[in-house]
Order: sequence, then structure tokens, then C-alpha cells
Amino acid sequence: MKIGWIGLGNMGIPMATNLLKAGYSLTVYNRSREKEKSLIDAGAISAQNPASVLAASDMVFTMLSNDAAVKSVFEGPDGLLSSDLSNQQGKLLIDMSTVAPETSRYLASITEKQGLEFLEAPVSGSVKPAQDGTLLILIGGKTENHEKAKPLFEILGKMSIYLGGPGFGSSAKLANNYLLGLHIQGLAEAILFAKKNGISPENMLTIINEGALGNGLSKLKTNSILQEQFPAAFALKHLVKDLGLAKDAGLDSVLSTPLLNSFQQASEQGLGEEDIMAIIKSLKK
Repeated sequence: MKIGWIGLGNMGIPMATNLLKAGYSLTVYNRSREKEKSLIDAGAISAQNPASVLAASDMVFTMLSNDAAVKSVFEGPDGLLSSDLSNQQGKLLIDMSTVAPETSRYLASITEKQGLEFLEAPVSGSVKPAQDGTLLILIGGKTENHEKAKPLFEILGKMSIYLGGPGFGSSAKLANNYLLGLHIQGLAEAILFAKKNGISPENMLTIINEGALGNGLSKLKTNSILQEQFPAAFALKHLVKDLGLAKDAGLDSVLSTPLLNSFQQASEQGLGEEDIMAIIKSLKK
């Protein structure tokens, strides 16, 4: 099977690399062409545009930053759906980006009208799980397309969960990222409150991590907090986008608006390119 991959950011590069390591033939495209280099060096083929990726592949993955970028790759000039698709019928397009549920439903509709198949597969996990192939993959679409893609999902993640038709995977991802935002905000606030009352971050993090409130996320972020260095495993600007999508999709809980406002403020302070844990720098102010 020949695989296409479009979108080589912090997540796309390690995910596509894992498919190459598994022995798949891979054709890649990224708008910033320099990001293709490590994959080309490892044996991937560079395509001129998304349409060329589809022509060379049986199955195409997209992993892009937002709804506009995904729609552009599907519908734009030289996009996946831009050319005569009469000899491409039945090929499967899999979007692994985090987008609005309505966007996934729209992509499924326009793809299937062209005689192709569509699956949404956003992921839970950041750069390290992407590198390790231990992502959790959230599936929306036809069950037969999920079955067709399962061998590749087993390379990219530790589990793929079928949730229903298009939009269900995106809804689950937005709910998950809302909880992520609450965890990160709460962790930052607890550390700062403890420090204000004379408890060192080292001691407070030990209390959290060794107690009932410790979890994989708090342990993962401990070194960043102590070193006050926040390289982006999941950029703060992307969580702002996801919280906005969740609000647009109907999230209207007591904590949702102040949480979004807090992360928006941090992004406006210039922290958008740093990791979500950089919210602690904003809250310090």
C-alpha cells in the first residue's frame, strides 16, 4: 500500500517517520518544503502539491494546524479534490487534525461526492507519544474505513477507538482538550498558590505527583515547571484554538469561558508558540 502524508509539523514528522520505519512507501507534501527534508533523507518522496500526493497514493493522511488549513488542502488550487478524480475512486482520505465537528462532516460530504472515502482520526497525545507510536486515535466515519486503516493506526498509536460517524471523533477530541486545559490551568494555579505561601515548586510537585492527584500529565510537565523552560510539546496557541472550537460546538459550562480567556490572554502576551504549561508564566503576572 502506498501512503501519502500532508502536514509535517511537530506531530506530523514523527508520525510519518513511524510509517516509513514500518516499511511503507511514503509520498509527502508540506507547504514549508524544508520540513520535508528529514523524511526525504529517510526514503520518502516529495510531491509538488496535495493533488500529486493523492495521485501517488492509495491512502492519504492530513495532519494540519487548523480548519482553514485542512479545507485549503482539500479544496484549494491543486488540492486533494481539485483535479479529475475519475481514476482515483475509492481512495481513503484520513484527517488527523483537530478541527470543528462541523468541518469533519463537511469534509466527509465533499469527499464522498467525488467518489472518495473519508475518515476523521484526531489524536490524544503530544510529540513524545507521536514519536513512540503511543497516541490514542479517535475515529469518526464508516466502520469499514476504520478497519481498512487499522494496520496503520496500530503503527501510529496504542489504540484507535471508533466513536461513530463524521464529527464524533472531533467532538471527543475537543472534550478531551477542554479537560486538558482545566488540568494545566489548575496545576499552574496550585503551584503559584503554594509558592505564595512559602511552599517550593519542588515540594508541591512531589506532593501532587506522589499523591492521588498525580497523573501522567503532571509528571510530564514537572521538569518544565522546575526549569521554567517550555518548549512546545503542544503549543499554547493550539489549545486556544481548540477551546474556541469547543465553545462554538456548544461548550457552555461554568469554567469554559474563564479558561478560554486565560489562555487567550497568555497567547496575546506572546506565549502562543510555547508549550501549554507556559500558562504559568502568564498567571505569574
